[in-house]
Amino acid sequence: MPQKIDNRLTLAILVGGGPAPGINGVIASATIEAINSGLRVIGIREGYRWLVKGDISQAVELRIADVSRVHFTGGSILRTSRTNPASDEESIARTVEALERLGVRYLICIGGDDTTFGAARIAERASGRIGVATVPKTIDNDLPLPENVPTFGFETARAFGTTIIESLMEDSRSTDRWYVVVTMGRKAGALALGIGKSAGATLTVIPEEFGSGRIDLRLVVDIIVGAIVKRLVAGHDDGVAIVAEGIAERLDLDTLPLDSLQRDAYGHVHIADIPLATFLRDRIRTTINELGIHGTVIAKDIGYELRCARPVPFDIEYTRTLGYGAVRYLLNGGSGALIALTGGSVTPVKLADLLDPATGRIRTRIVDVKSESYTVARSYMIRLNASDFEEPMLSQLAAQTRLTPREFERRFRPAVAATIAVSPAAVTVPDYDDLSRAVK
Repeated sequence: MPQKIDNRLTLAILVGGGPAPGINGVIASATIEAINSGLRVIGIREGYRWLVKGDISQAVELRIADVSRVHFTGGSILRTSRTNPASDEESIARTVEALERLGVRYLICIGGDDTTFGAARIAERASGRIGVATVPKTIDNDLPLPENVPTFGFETARAFGTTIIESLMEDSRSTDRWYVVVTMGRKAGALALGIGKSAGATLTVIPEEFGSGRIDLRLVVDIIVGAIVKRLVAGHDDGVAIVAEGIAERLDLDTLPLDSLQRDAYGHVHIADIPLATFLRDRIRTTINELGIHGTVIAKDIGYELRCARPVPFDIEYTRTLGYGAVRYLLNGGSGALIALTGGSVTPVKLADLLDPATGRIRTRIVDVKSESYTVARSYMIRLNASDFEEPMLSQLAAQTRLTPREFERRFRPAVAATIAVSPAAVTVPDYDDLSRAVK
């Protein structure tokens, strides 16, 4: 008996980059809407990993029964990878050719800035033969969506991260210790700030507050040590300091004790290989000992715990609309856009409009440190401010250390100025060796 030919147009779905809560919600809603619209749907396992090799063996047909309840779950039923299809012309050509051999007419790419960049190159290379839409996914919340709408996964990650920090805050209070917690956020400090602001952490340090350029690790250490001293003045020897991991990428890595640094397919340093929390903990311990302060400092990293968490209702609802919207956009003849949601309506944003003309890469949304939202967060932190170098506060702070008031101001004012100066490059880092001799 001759095999029945399936003449339906094919929609393919893939996931790139790190996991984020809500991925399965996009897969489910896109699959259901596409099938109900007469399309055949295939899922491509592990993102671009196999396509760049011209391998189409990792494509699997998706049916409504396969996806109808997966929107409640974390992770990705299609798995994911960080393979870059646009690393060279051969890779992008093999990727497009593999999609065409699969009979793909429409492609939905779920991912962050790198996956979106790859999708933009596929759309360009396919020249209309394949309609491409991307759905923005990242817990870092660093994609430039209209009206400052969050990326999906961010709200779940913030909620779970807040619960973790609340527990650490109680532990720190109960045991008289400090926690230095490094959270995910390669380019932007949105997740760290969102968690810190929601939990009421003692302070949060993000790369945006230093402006552009390299960040001196010693300034970050002194910001946290300054908070420790200020807490002591108030009669407390505990606290939780949150630091965005993006600080690590902006450090002068040549000055850090690292044997080697690996990079991913997009050229990024593996931030997980940079033990930022440990560096900070060790230098904070050394500094407070030099200052005559006795205390316990513990390093903690959070991030991987958040990426595959069960999505909160916000992200479940959000992703169901995004998946539906991506299919409708493609079926209406659209291509080459990122699917966003503004005011309850699906809003396609052309991928070309997301590119930074200077770099050719997707623009990064960073925290606006001049916004009222950041001002509120900063106002509730316990950290040194310029007014703390006035009397009587200056003498009260110095009394907690082995420094005189003048020595205290000389030591810690640069750390305060580094986050408020117009040009961080103009901030003079103190002679730390000279100051260490002064307190011994």
